[in-house]
Amino acid sequence: MDRVDARILNYLQEGISLSPRPFLDMARELGISEETVLARIEALRNQGLIRRLGGVFDSPRMGMKSTLCAMEVPEARIEEVAQKVNAYREVTHNYLRDDVYNMWFTVTASSQEDLERILQEIEADTGIAVVSMPVRRRFKIKVAFALDEQT
Repeated sequence: MDRVDARILNYLQEGISLSPRPFLDMARELGISEETVLARIEALRNQGLIRRLGGVFDSPRMGMKSTLCAMEVPEARIEEVAQKVNAYREVTHNYLRDDVYNMWFTVTASSQEDLERILQEIEADTGIAVVSMPVRRRFKIKVAFALDEQT
């Protein structure tokens, strides 16, 4: 990753313009061509440095319900249980941690009823209790990693 890649990644984290040609706007601000921006983004995706490009929405304001979940999964069943949990499109993140509760994931659903149904299905399908910890208050939601543009 060079200086141009770092500048592109920093720019993308702050959000692209809402215009007919957002990558052209980005290119002009960075002092490079639109073709260079697009080629670099594709290369960064191929390298795994960018997982996806997409909007960030305020799901509670859209009426969605979400919760952080934890499960105590036996070591021998981690892959199996992760696959079952990840089969739900409503699961947005899933992490393995070194703790008694070793599988942590988030679920965002269109209603409280759907959320509860999904958690019940996961429990029924895996035979493992799901500890649900819904949000009471949000303190921070945004993260941006400032990359050194002097590279």
